[in-house]
Amino acid sequence: MQTAANRETLRLERIAMADTYLSDLQLATRYGVHRATPWRWAQTGKFPKPVSLTPGCTRWKLSEIEAWEAARAGTK
Repeated sequence: MQTAANRETLRLERIAMADTYLSDLQLATRYGVHRATPWRWAQTGKFPKPVSLTPGCTRWKLSEIEAWEAARAGTK
C-alpha cells in the first residue's frame, strides 16, 4: 500500500529527473550577488520566474537560466 509520503517522494523524484533546479543560494553564487537578487530580478521580469516544487521549496529551472544567459549573451 502506498502512503501519501511515498506518493510525494515519487512525485519529487519524477520532477528531479525531468530537470535540474537551482536554489537562490546557488544562483547567488553563480552570479556573485546576494541571494535576494534573483528574487528581485524575477519580480521585475528581467529573470526567469522560479517554480514552487513543494510548500517552502522554490527553485529555478537550470534550462530556463541557461536560455536566459544565452539570450543575454546574444544581445551584448
